[in-house]
Parts: sequence; structure tokens; C-alpha cells
Amino acid sequence: MQRHHFEYRETIVTLICDPAFFDAGERSLRRSRDCVEAYIASDPEYRDTHAPYAPRENADRLVLRMADEAARAGVGPMASVAGALADACLADLLAAGADEAVVDNGGDIALFIRRPIRVGLYAGASPMTGLAFDVAPRPGVFGICTSSGTVGHSFSYGRADAAVVIAANAALADAAATALGNRVRSAGDLESCFDFLQGLESVEGGLAILGDRMGMWGVLPPLVRSEIDPERVTRGRNGP
Repeated sequence: MQRHHFEYRETIVTLICDPAFFDAGERSLRRSRDCVEAYIASDPEYRDTHAPYAPRENADRLVLRMADEAARAGVGPMASVAGALADACLADLLAAGADEAVVDNGGDIALFIRRPIRVGLYAGASPMTGLAFDVAPRPGVFGICTSSGTVGHSFSYGRADAAVVIAANAALADAAATALGNRVRSAGDLESCFDFLQGLESVEGGLAILGDRMGMWGVLPPLVRSEIDPERVTRGRNGP
């Protein structure tokens, strides 16, 4: 597999797959981004709300799925957008013939892997650096998604340097990571912030970092020491 950086509007992605499928991945991401933006143009509340929201019944299935997965986590539809686009892209790559692929949409990652990979944890200025998940191959797709109140431009009610959730799909993992990050405002919250995850079917585990403290819940891949190459963090390159 090879890495391929791609940007389209607010979507910033690293595709990891056979190069023969890079074009299919780009087409998928453009199509999904255009679909979401077209719906928002007619229903801006879908974009603006931070609470569960029901879109029109005739909305595209991607728009409906984002709202459904976000509502399960108790957050607004856009909390699942990066994960949902990663899921859709991964599905299109596999449908095009890829036998494995990883779609990293700004830290919200959809995976179908046949070999072990290492997923680094990026927590900004936190001293909890140099950590990664050693992720083993498994049947089917799954998602590893990260939210932060200190890194990036996404809105968070919390102060977590990193809030990570692993689930059966990236749309749910993305929404749940946002909800987890919202619950981390002080070190004491690391004791209770995971409680809501226990009621979310298909969520496997979560991790939260705040400063020099870390909390974990559920079933997670082994954590290992790993050098995090800043050049491999998926972020914009084409902007000012």
C-alpha cells in the first residue's frame, strides 16, 4: 500500500491503498462532500446544531446516516461528517477492487486491513506523546476516530488534547469521539467521561488525554511507544 494526500474544500485526507485506486478514492470524497454541502444549502440547521437532528426523510442516505450515528452519541450530525466520508470512501475503494485500504480523514480513520498497522496518537502539546495503537488485522471494516478541544478547528465543549473511540464504523466512532471530548473538561472527568459509551452498541473502547493524564475504557489495541512523524499527520497543505 502507498500513501496519497488529497484535499477537496474542507476535506483533507490521506488514502493508504494500492495506487491504482487513488482516483476512485478522490471521486468518492468529492461526491460525498458535494452531497453533504448540497443538503446543508437547503437545511443549514443540519450544519449548525450540536444536538441530535432529524433531516428530511428524502435526504441522501449519507446525510441520513450521519444524523443517525450522531444521534446515537447525542451530538449534531456534523460531528460524524469526517468519519462518514471516510466510511463511504473505504466502501467505494473496496467495491472498486482494493483488497485492503485505510482512509484517514483528518484523524478520523476507516480501515479494512489484512496486515498489522500502527496508528499514532496525536495530542498536540500534551506530554503524552510518542504513543500509538498496534492494530491487528480483523474481518470487516472498523473506525478509529479522534476529537480534540486543543488541536485543529473542530468545535468541542471540552478540553481534551485527544479523545479517541474505536467502533464498527468511522461515522459512529467520529460522533462518539466528539461526545467523549465534550465530557473532558478537567482531569477528574477522566474517571467518568466514558460512562455513556457503555450504552453504545458497536463501540469497542475509548481513550482520552488531558495534559499529562490519560484514561481508557473498553477493549483497545495495545499501546506502544512510537515516534510520531509530523509529516504523517493528516492536515492541510494547500491553504495559506
